[in-house]
Amino acid sequence: MKRKLEGKIALVTGGTTGIGLAAAKLFHAEGATVIVTGKNPATLEQARASLRGIAEVVSSDSGDAAEIERLFTRIARQHGGLDVLFLNAGIVRHGTIATLSEADFDEVFRVNVKGPWLALKAAVPLLRRGSAVVLNASINAHLGMPGTSAYAASKAALRSFARTAASELAERAIRVNAVSPGPTDSGIVEKILSAEAAVATHRALRARIPLGRLGSTDETARVVLFLACEDSSFMTGEEVVVDGGMTRV
Repeated sequence: MKRKLEGKIALVTGGTTGIGLAAAKLFHAEGATVIVTGKNPATLEQARASLRGIAEVVSSDSGDAAEIERLFTRIARQHGGLDVLFLNAGIVRHGTIATLSEADFDEVFRVNVKGPWLALKAAVPLLRRGSAVVLNASINAHLGMPGTSAYAASKAALRSFARTAASELAERAIRVNAVSPGPTDSGIVEKILSAEAAVATHRALRARIPLGRLGSTDETARVVLFLACEDSSFMTGEEVVVDGGMTRV
């Protein structure tokens, strides 16, 4: 049986941990040549070990214009083009509207919104006809969860961005879709909360999810693969929610 991404060149931004890492492994298993990016030196080294023989790991700040330009120049030189672009890189800064700093707000939008916009802008000349772009949004864009004002707004912006990009790139048969994960075992909660608070948060989230558990990074990665391959060939501008029914039931 032919693999779903046989012979394709795929880039995963923020691919050293979580959903991005799971997607990189799955893309490789389905036949793609995979490049992943990351910024944190520690997770970059861990990813180089876990992705040895699976993906090329490149240090690149997903919100920095110069580094983004260098990344796509490198891809053009080494691979000549791109077939799959998973714009996954993102950060969370937790705080109420009254307490979140302006610097944190700006950083969230630099990485989560400006970064994907710059990346797609740089990628457009490299994307081959029939390519697929997937943006990692979030169900937070549909909710009013306290403490997520900057993060939720940035993900709503990404959802809007996917629609516009889908319209602009349709004439080249390039599809652009979004995946919106719900609570997932990606480790993102542990990055922003104390261990005790993270446990309590997971407990509260599970109580709100009809399936009674958090999703796995592999489960979201399989949806990303669906959007990246020909299985979703008549879908563009769409958002696929992966949240165990949290916002749907």
